[in-house]
Amino acid sequence: MPPILVGGVHIAVPVYLAPMSGVSDLPFRRLARRLGTGMVVSEMIASQAMVRENRQTLKMAEVDGFGAPSAVQLAGCDPAVMAEAARLAADRGAAIIDINFGCPVKKVALGQQAGSALMRDETRAAAILEAVVKAVSVPVTLKMRMGWDHASLNAPKLARIAEECGIRLVTVHGRTRQMLYTGTADWGFVRLVKQAVGIPVLVNGDILTPQHAAEALRLSGADGVMIGRGCYGRPWFPRQVAEYLATGREPAEPSLAEQLAILLEHYADMLSHHGTQTGVRLARKHIAWYSKGLPGSAEFRSGINQVDTAAEVAARIDAFYRPLLDLGLEAARARFHALGQERIAA
Repeated sequence: MPPILVGGVHIAVPVYLAPMSGVSDLPFRRLARRLGTGMVVSEMIASQAMVRENRQTLKMAEVDGFGAPSAVQLAGCDPAVMAEAARLAADRGAAIIDINFGCPVKKVALGQQAGSALMRDETRAAAILEAVVKAVSVPVTLKMRMGWDHASLNAPKLARIAEECGIRLVTVHGRTRQMLYTGTADWGFVRLVKQAVGIPVLVNGDILTPQHAAEALRLSGADGVMIGRGCYGRPWFPRQVAEYLATGREPAEPSLAEQLAILLEHYADMLSHHGTQTGVRLARKHIAWYSKGLPGSAEFRSGINQVDTAAEVAARIDAFYRPLLDLGLEAARARFHALGQERIAA
């Protein structure tokens, strides 16, 4: 998979970490970047809050500490406000501004007429794209869905409009807004978008294995992939995808010791970035994702959700992982399976 050029930004490995609200905060993006992700994008940021310089919003838009370019994603429905938010984000270090025309959640799409709702209003969509492109010197990209519903699959048309407005890359999630996150992403549809424009296109949706990434690229003809939920508890996954696409060989999973080290690094960074109380609360879902599938993980996750102090969370992580490391992961899984069979027999 060759590198792509987004305006003046060179993406050597076109495997992106998707913007995910409540997930892809600065610690997660920083970790994913260190582990080999080609490009990272911030959580979706409300343009109005950015312009008001809301403290929490500015924290979400931080890009420091990566050692490489990263993108900030903005959402909104007012061209002037979006343009001002883009200027603020660029001034604060964003190498790329990404515009959200894909968020399907009711509060955004119906309540604010932003996100995927803008796919139903191509005139306003074009005004936003043009305003943001004119407002900043950095490249501007767009993320969207196939359309609002299957009766209005206008992503190819909107991609052409975007290209005419100066957008430098388009990402397409292979679902409609009405599908939300149900059903299956249609990677083949993305080929229609790729055929409609001359700018790079990324395919997004349901990429949970390296093989999924290869198949998504084959069906879509896209220039790269954007991965969201496949990275839950696996910030190393984009690197595995890149390795598989480059070599065709099944990438090795990090050892359990390596996974624990990554988890502890992530946890410490969350505490530092968010503060101890908030960091403990926000880290719970990540700890649950890291431990998913390990013997005894259900009980471990339940216990972590009841703990409020940073030291106790760290102690529980150690108490859970240490016996697995001593026993060996494969032996632990075999033992867990045997215990399950004994329960069934009983």
